[in-house]
Parts: sequence; structure tokens; C-alpha cells
Amino acid sequence: MEFIDTHCHLDFAPFDSDREAVVQRALAADVTTLINPGADLESSRRAIKMAERFPQVYAAVGIHPHDAATLDETVLRELHQLALHPKVVAVGEIGLDYYRDLSSRAQQRRAFERQLALAATHRLPVIIHQRDAGQDVLSIVKSWRAQHSDHPAGVFHAFSGDLALARQVIEWGFYIGIAGPVTYTNARRLPEILPHLPVESLVVETDAPYLTPHPYRGQRNEPAYLPLVAQRLAELLHMPLETLAAHLTENARRLFHLPPASAE
Repeated sequence: MEFIDTHCHLDFAPFDSDREAVVQRALAADVTTLINPGADLESSRRAIKMAERFPQVYAAVGIHPHDAATLDETVLRELHQLALHPKVVAVGEIGLDYYRDLSSRAQQRRAFERQLALAATHRLPVIIHQRDAGQDVLSIVKSWRAQHSDHPAGVFHAFSGDLALARQVIEWGFYIGIAGPVTYTNARRLPEILPHLPVESLVVETDAPYLTPHPYRGQRNEPAYLPLVAQRLAELLHMPLETLAAHLTENARRLFHLPPASAE
């Protein structure tokens, strides 16, 4: 059995003391590949360093909506350069976050659009963060897909929307990222909508060090906990874990154009 963590932040400070051990625990838990997205320019640089240090790690580069105000021409030029690295497999995480509004909404929308254009230039999929901004995200993504329908789409990371949103973005070629909240005892909407989505459009992630799954909620998350997310998803889909794992792994490899495990 094999799993791919499609979203974890190994470069973040909570892993400074035991990063090597975290990767080794992931491998021991059959998590063979990890995607490390950037959140700002510095973490995008660090993501690439993680990918250079660990054969199992791939990087994404991008500016999170919280830091959208920092995306000027200089930063954008460097992101274009970083996107050329052979282990960069996506642009992200990018998108809109109207819950915290740490950058103005106008700045977030502009940064989102410019980074979607960056992804199109490099023919890379995107990792989208969406929180309380579903309609604006749909509007921007719809326009982008209309212009770049033959371009790789991407994934809606740690999906928290409703069934209508999920079906719409799947129609546009996106995958739905499932993370730790699906395991929470108080989870309601996500467990209800997942049985209505095609397994061919699902991937799993940890968002480590955040969104720790049950029963470790409240502790630091890490990629070794990914099988807990997959196990809960298998229960909701009434599917053997081994069968689901094969689907999820194939989906992630297709999404990020990853080589087979034996080639990593």
C-alpha cells in the first residue's frame, strides 16, 4: 500500500528539531511522496530546498492569500524563476481567504489572477486555498479555465465547500483535497458530500503541521498520520483501504505528473 501526501509544510518551524525523523516516519507509514507548497517567497525557496534535500519531497511555489500584498513585480519574477526548478510540480498555495482578510480582498484577487497566469505560463497545476470566498474563487477560476481549458487544473486544498462547489470544480478538471477534518467527530458536511463525488477526483493531504486528524487532534500534525485520513475516507466510501489507496495514489501522480515510486 502506498500514499501520497499532496500538501504538507515540512519547511515550517515546528519541524526544525526533527525534520529528518518526520520524513522517516512518513516512509514507515507507507507515505512515499510528499508535496511541500510555498506560502510566501521565502517559504517557496525553502520548499525547493526541502525537495533538493529529500528525494521523496516535491515543491510548489506561490504566495498564500494572507501574503497577497507582498506580490509585486520583483516577487513575481522570482516565482517565475523558481517554477523552472525540476522538482517544482505546482503553483501554490494560492487563492482567496475572506475569513481572515490579512491582505485586502482586492489584493488577494489580483495576486490569485497573476499566479494563475504564472501557472499557465509554466503549464503547472495549481494548489488553491479557499476560505469563505467560494463565489469569487469560482468566478476567477471559471475565467481562467475558459482561457486555458487544455492546461492542467489543480486541487482545491483541504476542501471545505459544499457539494455544488465540489461538483463545479471537478467539472473544470480539479481534484478535491481531503485532510484531517474529515476524521473529526463533529464533522458533518464533508462526510455527507464525499460519497457523491467520484473517487477519480479525490486526493488526500495532511496540511502538516496543521489540521491534525483524530485521535491526535490538538498535537502537531505530520505526514505519517495521512493513513488516518485515508482510512476515514475509505469508511465513508464503503471501499477497502487498499483499493482506495491505489486510486488516491494514481490520482496524485496524474495531478502532479509524478514519476512512479520506483523512479523517485
